[in-house]
Amino acid sequence: MNETSLPIDPTSLDAADVGEKRTVLEMGHEEAIEHVRTAFTDAGFGVATEFSPSEMLNEKVDAGRDPYFVLGACNPAVADAALAETDGRIGGLFPCNVVVRELEDGRQEVYHVSIMRIARLVGLAPDSEEWADIVAETGAAVDEAWANL
Repeated sequence: MNETSLPIDPTSLDAADVGEKRTVLEMGHEEAIEHVRTAFTDAGFGVATEFSPSEMLNEKVDAGRDPYFVLGACNPAVADAALAETDGRIGGLFPCNVVVRELEDGRQEVYHVSIMRIARLVGLAPDSEEWADIVAETGAAVDEAWANL
């Protein structure tokens, strides 16, 4: 295997394998950001960081990108357990990002993948009952947040 080869075949994975979720909100971009922030906060997440890649890229390289915003959500108790189970390696994927991107005026896509599932797939997390519990707990919290949307 050369340096650019992948140890797994990404085409064999489906959305459930990586905890991928998508939905479309019929509202303005700023309103959607607030709505997503509230939905995740109400589900037990904090928002540790947030930024607009589109603003940065439009300013730095005149990218002409449509509004694109990232909320870095974190459930402290689960994050602490995940750090312990991975000897700190999961921190390389922190926080759990939730994307709000404008598809067109008044339509926003919300997108998320599970860093806990991805960490297991790439070997950053153990194949253990403890990790399965972490995946289940974060999955339930994300499902709750999604229901809040």
